[in-house]
Amino acid sequence: MSTAPTRRLTVAQALVRFLSVQYTERDGVRRRLIAGTWGIFGHGNVAGLGQALLEAGEDTMPFHQGRNEQAMVHAAVGHARQLDRLSAQAVTTSIGPGATNLVTGAALATINRLPVLLLPGDYFATRVADPLLQQLEHPVEADLSVNDTLRPVSRYFDRVTRPEALIPSALNAMRVLADPAETGAVTLALPQDVQAEAYDWPEEFFAERVWHVRRPAPDPQELAEAVAAVRAAERPLIVAGGGIHHSAAEEALKALVDATGIPVASTQAGKGSLRHDHPADLGGIGHTGTAVCDAIARTADLVIGVGTRYTDFTTASNTLFQQPDVRFVNLNIAAFDAHKLAARTLVCDARAGLTALTEGLAGHRVNSVYEAEYRAGKERWEEVVDAAFTAADENAVPTQTQVLGALDAVVGDEDVVINAAGSLPGDLHKLWRARSRRQYHLEYGYSCMGYEIPAGIGVQQAAPGTPVWSLVGDGTYLMMPTEIVTAVQEGLPVNLVLIQNHGYASIGGLSESVGGERFGTAYRYRAADGTFSGAPLPVDLAANAGSLGMDVLRAKTVRELREALAAARASDRPTCVYVETDTATPTAPPAEAWWDVPVAETASREAAVRAREEYDRQVAGQRRHL
Repeated sequence: MSTAPTRRLTVAQALVRFLSVQYTERDGVRRRLIAGTWGIFGHGNVAGLGQALLEAGEDTMPFHQGRNEQAMVHAAVGHARQLDRLSAQAVTTSIGPGATNLVTGAALATINRLPVLLLPGDYFATRVADPLLQQLEHPVEADLSVNDTLRPVSRYFDRVTRPEALIPSALNAMRVLADPAETGAVTLALPQDVQAEAYDWPEEFFAERVWHVRRPAPDPQELAEAVAAVRAAERPLIVAGGGIHHSAAEEALKALVDATGIPVASTQAGKGSLRHDHPADLGGIGHTGTAVCDAIARTADLVIGVGTRYTDFTTASNTLFQQPDVRFVNLNIAAFDAHKLAARTLVCDARAGLTALTEGLAGHRVNSVYEAEYRAGKERWEEVVDAAFTAADENAVPTQTQVLGALDAVVGDEDVVINAAGSLPGDLHKLWRARSRRQYHLEYGYSCMGYEIPAGIGVQQAAPGTPVWSLVGDGTYLMMPTEIVTAVQEGLPVNLVLIQNHGYASIGGLSESVGGERFGTAYRYRAADGTFSGAPLPVDLAANAGSLGMDVLRAKTVRELREALAAARASDRPTCVYVETDTATPTAPPAEAWWDVPVAETASREAAVRAREEYDRQVAGQRRHL
């Protein structure tokens, strides 16, 4: 028999102790892998993980009290993104609705390649009490629980049905969370009886473990082929994705661009990879891209994707890259993403790959005519931004883009601006002047309404003292204002910019463009004809934010808005700046590229017939890059 020392703990106590001594290390910097645990307790976790967290204490495992399970995941994701995926947080819930509320947040984390550890309670492993409160009974799969909804949105999933099974499961969970090519949501479903069961754990299970976050170098043959492709290209374009930020590769990108003159287009996740005032930064690409960026993309003969997933917004639903012989080189730490669009691949770390490309391209620079072309286009676009941001009358009701202009005038380089859904992401992608690597924080992989406020809390936890701005419209606010209470409770001075435009502005515009006539998108009373076309609803969202504990500043004009934003930035309390925008005056630049949203092939209403005609014209431009 083994004489190795052991420690008798419950499964929940052992898991908390194990998580408290896990670390990541990259470039000589060490961080806690699991920096804290969010929780809402119910019968499925209160006597297990709840008791274990209480017993461990704040020094061992900091605890954060949430109000909504989905929002807790969003907060953890915001934390992980701010810290370059080198630190994550755990989220524990009860069984039943507490567990299924995790699914949306888990999908967001996995789609965006961001780590979060989910610890939902589960039904009795012994099945001595069956069915339990909130148990889903399946007639032919007795081992199925509602937690199985988390399988497709998790990068690793396990149900720990025996104490000793926790050891390999916990180690695998850490492996995935710390792996930049594999990371995402990780789920350990914990039956409530197993959580409370005691076991003699080997002491070495609780030894400190450091998970090295590697920076794999490019394969020499792949690198040589990529260098040759760049040297042969006349109009190369770099597409900067979120992988540049995760790798902290911004300076490596700048060095490559400074040396070669290759222009840079940014996805929503990659914006800020270059400062907005760098002469080679063309801004956003794709459906919500800038005019100069999309014009260059249409004529590019080589597209160099760095850390991007190439979503349909980036490729304009495969209509953007129109040069007949265009080819792709994709630098990505995940082979799955590197192989997209039939590209030559550089499967490696973004910083390592960009540095190697710079060395391999020594002495090479793009044609001066090409460089002059894109720089002139950038200057023209800056005039568009100025026009959208500037109000002719400071005493007028601001438009949405003028709200962004007022914010642009107030923020510093260190501020973080957070958004996820609605019409704001398009305006921000086109217009925002990103001044630092972390300033532009857009969750557009899942574009999840309700992300912004909890993510702001996660960013504040990751970087105390950082001015954080959560930008939300009325539709998003009504989805999930719950974590305002958490920000107030924790004394986190998240700034909420709440824009009232009386409905789903983004989907209303999309509905109109596809023949839907803005059906079901306005927040208005039902009229006599049965449609929602009556007067605006008399809701007061600012009063709601105030009732949850925020300081509230109301702004009716551009001047008042700018003053309110400055006051919010100077405050040390959670503050809401509320503004109702002018929706009648268009100031946002139109889309520079298409987005494929299928239109009804047969319809009796004229709007849908016209929209289908336009759809057929646009879809003819789609191509497969093979």
